[in-house]
Amino acid sequence: MNEELTGDAAAAAARHARYGRLPERIRFEEMTEGVEAGPTDGARGSYNPDGAWKYYSCLALDLGL
Repeated sequence: MNEELTGDAAAAAARHARYGRLPERIRFEEMTEGVEAGPTDGARGSYNPDGAWKYYSCLALDLGL
């Protein structure tokens, strides 16, 4: 039984050496990236009700139901 405790203690020490502390914190500034947005194209960005049917996807319509 003493050998089992020694093995468990060694395994616990190895686990603690590997996982014993949390990784370093990452600052918010390092997680985000700011990118300048380009000017908007009014013709491409506006809603066109006559051409909206081109982009409508419906399984029932695709199957002809």
